[in-house]
Amino acid sequence: MKNTPPERTSLEDKGFGILLVAVSLAFAWVLLPFYGALFWGAVLAILFAPWHARLSRSLPQYRNLAALISLGMILLLVLLPLAIITLMLVQEANALVQRLQSGDISISGYLQLMYDALPAWLSGLLNRFGLGTSGLLQERLTAGLAKGSQFFATQALSIGHDTFNLVMSFFIMLYLLFFFLRDGLQLVYRLREAIPLEADIKRSLAAKFATVIRATVKGNIVVAMVQGALGGFIFWALDIHAPVLWGVLMAFLSLLPAVGAAVVWFPVALYLLLSGSVVPGAVLIAFGVLVIGLVDNLLRPILVGKDTKMPDYVVLLSTLGGIAIFGLNGFVIGPVIAAMFIAAWDLLVTARQHEPPG
Repeated sequence: MKNTPPERTSLEDKGFGILLVAVSLAFAWVLLPFYGALFWGAVLAILFAPWHARLSRSLPQYRNLAALISLGMILLLVLLPLAIITLMLVQEANALVQRLQSGDISISGYLQLMYDALPAWLSGLLNRFGLGTSGLLQERLTAGLAKGSQFFATQALSIGHDTFNLVMSFFIMLYLLFFFLRDGLQLVYRLREAIPLEADIKRSLAAKFATVIRATVKGNIVVAMVQGALGGFIFWALDIHAPVLWGVLMAFLSLLPAVGAAVVWFPVALYLLLSGSVVPGAVLIAFGVLVIGLVDNLLRPILVGKDTKMPDYVVLLSTLGGIAIFGLNGFVIGPVIAAMFIAAWDLLVTARQHEPPG
């Protein structure tokens, strides 16, 4: 008579489940210092997966070569321009800090000019709360500049260590990106097989995750980069100091719904008008409204599908929460988590609607 293996007991199943959770958490803990490199390697692999798939079909016997070519294209089109912009940003930020510390740029003077142009009722209200020319405004401004100087000095002391970590994370990301491109389909297949969910739910979640990643990067980051580039260009054309710095700031603020690049260019345009530079101020306002402001309305519907559209308040809260928890990586991680949360609950509601009445 053929011997049959004894069935596993409930205790053994629970023990294996505890072991699986424990080793998974331990492995995640090991990878935690490099989560940024791992995350961005996966994001870039998902973004360029369609292009790499076409290249792989052209080179079916040369998987390594196809992955190297895709990696080179990503370096040339994305990472190299980003590195150049970062270097220019650091240079302009250092120059701006030096001019602030030397007094070449007087923020208090700018604020005083704005204050003098306010209507009488508003300036009187500010004076009543001690925020006028002789109130707490100057003290708070001086304290803020002192804290800002201390912050930049602290960052300057640790820049060597930060640069080493950045370079190391960059090369780790490139290393992972190569394997994600080459073995991405196999990795996705094994991951889907390991997740203990129904096949339809796994397919829906996987498709939603890839769609959200592409929509978030294309619809948010690309639009923000275009708005920042246009803002930096008009600042450069009008000979406004540190155009790259202000362009990057406009790009970052463009990621936040109900905020946008106008938070940067409108006060600058207002200062130009009040200081007598009427033509540059008017040009900046016209360019901001007619060009920068319309980019979002024109590009986002093209780059983002209707199925991935989330309410603005969800995007805002998830972006700010993601940045608070994950740092700069959070402006992608936050919206992705929010989109997956909505997708999971939508799947649950759909499944319950199709359940037969009991």
